[in-house]
Amino acid sequence: MGARKRNTAEAIKEARKTQAIAKLNNCPTSPRKMRLVADMIRGEEVYKALNILAYNPKEASNRLEKLLKSAINNWMQKNEGEDPTNLIVKDVHVDSARMLKRIQPAPQGRAHRIRKRSNHVTLVVDTTK
Repeated sequence: MGARKRNTAEAIKEARKTQAIAKLNNCPTSPRKMRLVADMIRGEEVYKALNILAYNPKEASNRLEKLLKSAINNWMQKNEGEDPTNLIVKDVHVDSARMLKRIQPAPQGRAHRIRKRSNHVTLVVDTTK
């Protein structure tokens, strides 16, 4: 491994010490609907983000609220004794997952395909410096 590559790897390793990650796989909500809620909390402080999610009427906000609480808990386990007041939601990725394909009857003996989409959500919390 070259010196530049080693230095980059060490810098990434150091940056990950203050981060905590939580993942939600195969969430039965379409990625488009989940991204609407995820965009609202990206870059916010965690307690402000929890308030945003708690009072948001969308169904995806319940799942993201639970995921954010999990990420905060992961961070607290990683950094014991530290206060989570200076945490922010650094990154939220919403990727598409498996798709259930169903058939809907249509007029004149035809059939329409229904795609029931799901998604993967990755949430990263980090400290502000």
